[in-house]
Amino acid sequence: VQLQACGGGLVQAGGSLRLSCRLSGRTFSTYGMAWFRQAPGKERKSVVAISWSGEKTHYGDSVKGRFTISRDNAKNTVYLQMDNLKPEDTAVYYCAARPATSSNVIFTQDREFDYWGQGTLVTVSS
Repeated sequence: VQLQACGGGLVQAGGSLRLSCRLSGRTFSTYGMAWFRQAPGKERKSVVAISWSGEKTHYGDSVKGRFTISRDNAKNTVYLQMDNLKPEDTAVYYCAARPATSSNVIFTQDREFDYWGQGTLVTVSS
């Protein structure tokens, strides 16, 4: 399994970015997916997660109402739409995947994930 993330960049506070992460090598539709982020000097933290079916999602408190996770199983891709970005959102963002036996299970802890993308840097200027 390989995960390829893209879409990071430099944006001003209040702006938007959309991250994408494509999974290859396995059947994407049976994988729970998530985005994590790691700010400089800090631990990696969960941002959002989505179930295999796409029907269940989980958002961290700091991004609720601003970020939206979605997936297109036909394209083997998960997306993270980030709106109203703040300087504190600056971090390297990682997508993660793990096989799921149930379509509505969500995984939110980094130790639960088997596969990781390479990370994409998001920088929000004030």
